[in-house]
Amino acid sequence: MWHENLTSVRIGEEKINKWGEIVKIVKYDDANNIIVQFENGHQTKSNYNMFSKGNVGSPYNKTIFGVGYLGEGDFLASFDKKLSPTYIVWRNMFVRCYDKKYQNKNKTYKNCTVCDEWHNFQMFAKWYDDNYYKISGELIDLDKDILSKGNKIYSPETCCFVPHIINTLFVVNNRTKYPTGVTLRKGCIKYTARCGNGHAGKRISLGTFSTLEEAFSAYKKCKEEIVKIFADKYKDKIPQKLYDAMYKYEVEITD
Repeated sequence: MWHENLTSVRIGEEKINKWGEIVKIVKYDDANNIIVQFENGHQTKSNYNMFSKGNVGSPYNKTIFGVGYLGEGDFLASFDKKLSPTYIVWRNMFVRCYDKKYQNKNKTYKNCTVCDEWHNFQMFAKWYDDNYYKISGELIDLDKDILSKGNKIYSPETCCFVPHIINTLFVVNNRTKYPTGVTLRKGCIKYTARCGNGHAGKRISLGTFSTLEEAFSAYKKCKEEIVKIFADKYKDKIPQKLYDAMYKYEVEITD
């Protein structure tokens, strides 16, 4: 009798959860087995303790910077209380695009966004499964602007997975008043050109030049050659579209 009375009392009970949604109990078997319904009609299993504390959330709550949400599907955000690699890549994408503190330290990500489709973790995870690959002993990065230079949107059309060592070839440090790769030589009105060789901390000295344009031309030639060398080195390990983009890559004085 007590259980039946409690059931009749709690069915229909409403609560505003921590995300500001009205959540209602639509089925109550016991305190550990309830079904709640959200304003959009979505239903989920939970328990009364979670419900009473406002901790029952919809998979459509935009919990990631007010933009991203988990959605409904086969892809899980965590396994055995550990975040999945897919979820970590997905969330870090939102950090780069929507975390102001991160952007203040990494200004190249200002005005970057994530496409509407990838706001849903399920949609990103499906693309991840279809496109991710491994190379023994190497880190693999999600990149948005090698296939489409200057691109600011993370999307299925513009993104690809890239070996970290290749990704670093395309990193442009904060610009000075001189083009990338060019500095004014101290003590004289001449310009020095240097180019990274694709290995951390190692740069090639390309000489000293009378004009800024000559120095940049030397840097441009060297940089494009190095990118092609890495493209050929990884040709059988990376997607064809990445290989093609690397061969078409051109350094511009405004980079």
